[in-house]
Amino acid sequence: MMKNKLLFVILLLNFTTLFAQNQTRQDALVLYHNGNYKESVQVCEEELKENPNRIESYVVMCWSLVKNKQYAEAEQRATEGLAISPYDLRLIEILGEAKFYLGKNAGAMEQFQKYVGSASESGARVGSAYYFMGEIYIRQARFQHADIALSAALKKEPLIDSWWIRLGYAREMAENYYEALDAYDEALRLNSSSVDAARGRERVSAKLK
Repeated sequence: MMKNKLLFVILLLNFTTLFAQNQTRQDALVLYHNGNYKESVQVCEEELKENPNRIESYVVMCWSLVKNKQYAEAEQRATEGLAISPYDLRLIEILGEAKFYLGKNAGAMEQFQKYVGSASESGARVGSAYYFMGEIYIRQARFQHADIALSAALKKEPLIDSWWIRLGYAREMAENYYEALDAYDEALRLNSSSVDAARGRERVSAKLK
């Protein structure tokens, strides 16, 4: 009887510990979704002290760091996470974002290409990865490439008016004015108060007169 009670206590303690760990992990993700990025990072740091190989903690931490505009830290932590799990697509994509915001265009493009090359068609960040690729091509004045990438992004997420504006801009810079007009019109359909879309449309319309 005593042995059974002892076993029960041990099992209960183990269950309580696992439950507490799961709650902590959930808290980090909830904090992230609620916009409490600094607190989310802190929770993830505590998790990694307990288990330095916990990939979920690296992922949520890097998401939070990017949202908190701590791009250098996000780049470092994502690189650390990928050293443990080299094929984690979430870390590959978020490393691309960190490098993008740091102005490391070649490194960012490499990560985004890896992500879209391996992610499923329904991957959560496929649209965003194509969008960032489009922005990199705009930085490089490769406007036809930007058109292709941004068009791919909008096939995944067609309701983001700011992406339509950037597509319009890429087409405008490539002197594809009729296509640019279509993109600006779609942006205005989604957001009739968009100043950038209205100005873009005015510029393109003037070119077509």
